[in-house]
Amino acid sequence: MSLLNVSGSPHVHGQESVSRIMLDVCLALLPAIFVSLLCFGWGALKVLLLSVVSCMFFEWCIEKFLMKRESTLGDLSAVVTGILLGLNVPSSLPWYCIVIGALVAIGIAKMAFGGLGNNIFNPALVGRAFLLISFPVQMTLWPKPLVTRGSLFFNGINSADVDALTGPTFLGAIKQGGVEAVSNFSIMDHFMGTVGGSIGEISALALLVGGIYLLIRKVITWHVPVAFLCSAFVFAGILYLVNPAKFIAPHYHLVVGGMMLGAIFMATDMVTSPMTAAGKLVFGAGCGLLTILIRDFGSYPEGVSFAILIMNAFVPLINRGFKPHRFGVVKEVKNAKA
Repeated sequence: MSLLNVSGSPHVHGQESVSRIMLDVCLALLPAIFVSLLCFGWGALKVLLLSVVSCMFFEWCIEKFLMKRESTLGDLSAVVTGILLGLNVPSSLPWYCIVIGALVAIGIAKMAFGGLGNNIFNPALVGRAFLLISFPVQMTLWPKPLVTRGSLFFNGINSADVDALTGPTFLGAIKQGGVEAVSNFSIMDHFMGTVGGSIGEISALALLVGGIYLLIRKVITWHVPVAFLCSAFVFAGILYLVNPAKFIAPHYHLVVGGMMLGAIFMATDMVTSPMTAAGKLVFGAGCGLLTILIRDFGSYPEGVSFAILIMNAFVPLINRGFKPHRFGVVKEVKNAKA
């Protein structure tokens, strides 16, 4: 007579793993990395490589010498953090700023909470926010792209010294010169990526391609990106209708700055975003609303990073308010008194 052994759940195992998910994120970021290399040349490559290597090094050191546990570099989460941090800074950023940003992202925002799965805030965004506050001059020097829209996919990597030429971003020009500065920029240049800005914020098209890949692979769901972009568009549209002389048209907000990068790759972080579909919609809507508030009424021209970090703090509250329905719970029935 054979015995039937029943193990604990889950009983059905899939092919997904942390390393597989992180590898998909890296693959989804390849189009944005490719465009950034075409536009910013070797400066972008040096920033990205140094950021990834620094994040991996600090995670290994902290786990080996401080936490006294085996290395988790194999899950590729440090690689993803390094790529995202690199994509969120200018290609001319000095090397020491990149290393400090990596230390803050890994050491403070991730490992101080216990490592992957325990952090409250997105590590790459914490690193970027720290650098923006600590090194505002270096973080706001935006190299001009090496190519134009018409030659984006034909010139390849230029050997020119791109760091010698800097210019204002679209949002920075609007913040300083008002809506009249819109005429100096082309929305198609922002969509294709031939504009100045952070390494990974320049091409909305490349980021959309990566987002579609993540949706097909089911690494992310549509809830956060759609809620993020729709709420930003609606709120910016209301402001534009109220006073078009002061606020720019809403479609500009969707393709400029870090809107696409934040909505697709940063706000969708599984650890720091809500668990339920309804919670993700609330989270995304809050990110979009706060982004427009900071952009239009704050002192910083960009607001995506701070908006996501603020909403990260609300995730435990959102999860509590949008708990999934529990099935199979036995309700206690009180015996009626005779």
